Amino acid sequence: MVNPVFVLHDHRKPRPHFDLRLEQDGVLRSWAVPKGMPTDVMHDRLAVAVGDHDMDHATYTDEHKSIADHGWWDLIDSSDRRLVFELHGERDVVRYALINTGRDWLLHLTKDQPEHPFVSESSRASSRDPGTAE
Repeated sequence: MVNPVFVLHDHRKPRPHFDLRLEQDGVLRSWAVPKGMPTDVMHDRLAVAVGDHDMDHATYTDEHKSIADHGWWDLIDSSDRRLVFELHGERDVVRYALINTGRDWLLHLTKDQPEHPFVSESSRASSRDPGTAE
């Protein structure tokens, strides 16, 4: 079985933001993350669910959209209101939770992070922040 893909798009227009896209059931489920990915466990980020995208969108770029990170993702736990997952990106593996508030979603950097012997803590900290959307 092939691992499901993820992509983090960095949008510059109309307003700077990131789009987190997770492959599920043959499409890319997508969330707009206005302030970028969370960089510490104390500060969750708003994640607004947007329409699913076709799989070919995983490699799409244009003059206003680039790929900040990509790779595959692993579902750790899920319920009706929460997805806990690990993103296996270009530089690191990071665990997040998407929490459904009933209105929107919150993207949370989990306290328990996967251990990888070849990744230093300084590398892990810098790779968690692909930049802010400001």
